[in-house]
Amino acid sequence: MKTSCRYTVCILIISFLFTEVVIAQQNTDFRNEKLPLDIRVHNLVSQLSLTEKIALLGYNSESIPRLGIPAYNWWNEALHGVARAGVATVFPQSIAMAATFNDSLIGATANVISTEARAKYNLAIQKDRHLQYMGLTFWSPNVNIFRDPRWGRGQETYGEDPYLTSKMGVAFVKGMQGQNPLFLKTSATAKHFAVHSGPEATRDKFNAIVDEKDLRETYLYAFHSLVDAEVESVMSAYNSVNGIPNSINQKLLDTILRKEWGFKGHVVTDCGALYGVSESHKATANNIQTAAAAIKAGINLDCATLLQKDLMEAVNQKLVTEKEIDHNLSALLTTQFKLGFYNDKKTDPYKNYLTDSLHNYNHTQLARTVAQQSMVLLKNEHQLLPLKKDAYSSVMIVGPNATSYDALLGNYHGVSDKAVNFVEGITAAFDPATRIEYDLGCDYNDTTKFGGIWAAGNASLTIAVMGLSPVLEGEAGDAFLSQTGGDKKDIQLPASEIAYLKQLRKSVKTPIILVITAGSCVDVASVAPYADAIILAWYPGEQGGNALADIILGKVAPSGRLPITFYKSLNGLPEYTNYAMSGRTYRYYDAEVTYPFGFGLSYTTFDYKLNNVPKAVYHLRDTIGAKIAVTNTGNVDAAEVVQAYIVYPNKERMPFKELKYFKKIIISKGATKNTTISIPVHELKKWDLALNKWVLYPGNYKLEIASNAKDVILTTQFEIQ
Repeated sequence: MKTSCRYTVCILIISFLFTEVVIAQQNTDFRNEKLPLDIRVHNLVSQLSLTEKIALLGYNSESIPRLGIPAYNWWNEALHGVARAGVATVFPQSIAMAATFNDSLIGATANVISTEARAKYNLAIQKDRHLQYMGLTFWSPNVNIFRDPRWGRGQETYGEDPYLTSKMGVAFVKGMQGQNPLFLKTSATAKHFAVHSGPEATRDKFNAIVDEKDLRETYLYAFHSLVDAEVESVMSAYNSVNGIPNSINQKLLDTILRKEWGFKGHVVTDCGALYGVSESHKATANNIQTAAAAIKAGINLDCATLLQKDLMEAVNQKLVTEKEIDHNLSALLTTQFKLGFYNDKKTDPYKNYLTDSLHNYNHTQLARTVAQQSMVLLKNEHQLLPLKKDAYSSVMIVGPNATSYDALLGNYHGVSDKAVNFVEGITAAFDPATRIEYDLGCDYNDTTKFGGIWAAGNASLTIAVMGLSPVLEGEAGDAFLSQTGGDKKDIQLPASEIAYLKQLRKSVKTPIILVITAGSCVDVASVAPYADAIILAWYPGEQGGNALADIILGKVAPSGRLPITFYKSLNGLPEYTNYAMSGRTYRYYDAEVTYPFGFGLSYTTFDYKLNNVPKAVYHLRDTIGAKIAVTNTGNVDAAEVVQAYIVYPNKERMPFKELKYFKKIIISKGATKNTTISIPVHELKKWDLALNKWVLYPGNYKLEIASNAKDVILTTQFEIQ
């Protein structure tokens, strides 16, 4: 009997030990890099309790000590450099990046940003710091359409055109996420999904009304392109679309994003948006219902705490199941696995990015190049620019933005210990024998008290740096001097600046160069008579001062082009709250403008020749092709932006024309370069409201080669059957 008992006990002990070994093996499977990704994710999720699962669904996700999982803060920003995380290279604001019309340059920029992000993350983890803004999941880029110049956050976008936005956005995503097939360098996020471009003051309750044609052709176009480029994350917007808040919008988040487009990544809410579903939009009765609706719509991560606080009760009330939570959490954790969070650090391909990968010489030089290529020459009377340095013995620099750190950085920015403001850049560019002075001149408000005018009258050249700053336009709450919650009430420059320039022009007989900082369309016509040359500098980043000096003195020729239309006034535009595209942007606005989309002057001239015309007839699977020879006919090496627009058959609600190709090419003086325009015919499909699908309309089309949306250089016709 005793022997039998001992035998039984032994069997039980062996069985228990065997079970413990199996469990131990299972517990480490999610760290086994040899297993398929989905198996690893499933293994981790299967070991989590429901409480632990829910704790991981907020942006400030909690640690799970028993599995060795540290806390992680998902909230990081990298709009034009690693933001809010200490020293990092600050590139020009996104609207300025778009003005380069150089997507390969923006891809290189994003590659540097992600390198610096990895370096900062590695340095933080070495100190066991798991801080906000020091992670690897970035909520950039912003690919909303800058449909109206009043929107304060338009500076964060790539402008008003869906095609340009998509090309810039895709380049940025690829640079951020890297080319390693097994690892994400960082995770990029396409935001804000969808139909989101103001008003800022009411964004938490605003309902954007839009029909399916404008939705598909304008507001979703760039998002679709980024999904095709495998962007890892999408952020839902604060507003509602056609009555449904974006963060619980099953049509957008499930039907279109996942089912139609095949998106495989994770969806994060904009910060605090879920609380607005019941409190502002009144779309649910309470936060518990909101939590369930968010999970069912496809939200994977809450940039707030609602899911962490209220989802358990939604389960208890049988509004949502644990299986649904598992599904959503799995997509979220997959991103962490792709970033290498559960791998051996020895296999991390980015482990050696440390201090020497941060804000180094090469990175600051790239920031300078981007700034150079982004600045737009709007006026150059009597070919004042480029300056002959020795012709000006004394220079007066004036204006409220001449030394402004804010006017360099824009919003969602990092900080730099090497930032060069406009006074510093210009001063350094002239030789020490040149007398240079600086005066603030005016502020943003006072229209009667001015400085520096007498001194400017004694100088051989005056450079006035003024315009807007991120405290006048930006996100609700951040642009604290905005009278409309971050937006602009009009496109006027501050009245004090206009008055100051008038007085300056009246008193100063020597040349005046006006430099305008802004992230949006401003009324340049109101100040153009008072300046001999005008440069739009945007918010040009930490090297803005050097880049401006490079252009003024002819070290480089200006090559920036406007990614937005500069209207004469708001009078011809629809109401700001109207999201219909009719009467907006160059695609649907045909009245006279101050400067058209794609506009920008150079220090040289270019001649175009069409080497071969497109075929007479094309079909859906074809690609429209044309070879262009561009000759620099001036005396300055410069870059030209080749722009190709499509003019559609005369059918209802067709745009006047659409950009479908662009290419920046650098051409030496007197030289010729060839470029091949290539436009897939399927890109010309339009959404048919009656058929509720994309349709390629047969008929006669035009291909326009142009210097901007208004000024056509070459035209050729073709037919689509």
